[in-house]
Amino acid sequence: MPRGSGIFVRRDGRREEISRADWDAAFPGREPVIAVAEPVECYSANITHNLGRMAGEAGIYKALWRPEEIGIDTAKQLINPLSAGLVLLKAKPDHFKQFNPENGWGTYEGLVNFVSEYLDACKAYPEASVSVSR
Repeated sequence: MPRGSGIFVRRDGRREEISRADWDAAFPGREPVIAVAEPVECYSANITHNLGRMAGEAGIYKALWRPEEIGIDTAKQLINPLSAGLVLLKAKPDHFKQFNPENGWGTYEGLVNFVSEYLDACKAYPEASVSVSR
């Protein structure tokens, strides 16, 4: 089945994508309506880099701020590292709270909530591309 033509027809009760050549053969002289899919952002969040040291202690710094450096490009690849980091964060709150930034920008609780929400999004959209803006 061709992909990327954006030309869809119904065959045997199913939607099927066909090539432009197949369209022209089936419907000579008619122009198809072509569907173009735009990228959709399914999750977006922001957290201060002041929590980088805490995230590093939890083993998730690169997963959060530099996923491309560890070969992560889809959300499903983040599920295991974020899950492990979240378990560690929740198991040792007093240990991680010592890394709360002195300037007050960012907290242990904020990082736990951020990782939890990010993990939920990764589970909901496992095939999504991951993009980090720094």
